[in-house]
Amino acid sequence: MTEHCSITSQTSRSYPNPITSRSSMPHSEFRPPNSDVPMLRHLLELIRFSHTVFALPFALLAAILAWHGRAEPFASRELAGILLCMVFARSAAMAFNRLVDWKFDAANPRTATRHLPAGLLSGTTVVLFTVVCSAAFIASTLLFLPNLWPIRLAVPVLLFLLGYSYAKRFTSWCHYWLSAALMLSPIAAWIAIRGEVAWTPVSLAAVVFFWVGGFDILYACQDADFDKSNQLRSIPARWGIPRALKLAALSHLLTAISLFAFWYVAGLGTIFLVGIVGVTLLLAYEHWLVRPDDLSRVGVAFFNVNAVIGVGLLLLSVADLWWR
Repeated sequence: MTEHCSITSQTSRSYPNPITSRSSMPHSEFRPPNSDVPMLRHLLELIRFSHTVFALPFALLAAILAWHGRAEPFASRELAGILLCMVFARSAAMAFNRLVDWKFDAANPRTATRHLPAGLLSGTTVVLFTVVCSAAFIASTLLFLPNLWPIRLAVPVLLFLLGYSYAKRFTSWCHYWLSAALMLSPIAAWIAIRGEVAWTPVSLAAVVFFWVGGFDILYACQDADFDKSNQLRSIPARWGIPRALKLAALSHLLTAISLFAFWYVAGLGTIFLVGIVGVTLLLAYEHWLVRPDDLSRVGVAFFNVNAVIGVGLLLLSVADLWWR
């Protein structure tokens, strides 16, 4: 959600107000919108829609296991509800994050061309987008009726997701607020279908918690200097990059352990067990890519490797259930 960068702070720069017009922005930060690019495309780029692959596979995996173990047949309405809730909740949280971090993006030469500081989208547009996605998320929970738990939990969950955007202001452990936000996806999907909590989604949530926390620490290493100079908190900024990489490695070791626990609790078979070995090797490769003196390949570790892990675990689980 929050993008990290490694630059020196420009504290003398004035920041635009997210609600004021683009004409009040410094000239160097303003880039007229390209009329040839539809607004929808700008919005999808703003929220990094492709990063949905980090949480959605785990929500779908929990849903598949919930459907697999109940007497009632699969319901397409529930699948639509899960997809809509995931997309709208993430979109609202990401757009809100861009609004909250606008001044930091404007201060950073690497991110000054992003949609808000560059003027490709106005603050008003992003605010409205956030509100619409939030309302759509809450409305989508009605698809699970007569199960009332989704609608009851919608607002508290949404507030927790939005709250992540402020985490770096007061805690160095902000990475695990993000991971806790994403780990809600399998638990929420299970509750939406079964109306209860069980060890299967909880063990899967543990996988997500340690996995996301670990790779967000890796990604934050790029931004250690920027965080320090801008009074933002993170593990790399507080304890340094070498220690941060060790903590990320520990988090991913706990990910592998949690995967074995999930495999056992969910009653999965050999195919998924082999997949755990593959995921463990991918996590090791991720840490081989990122070193204290070379952060140039963090992007590969962040998106490419983790996208394979998320989608791969979903496909392996489906194959395991089908084979039996």
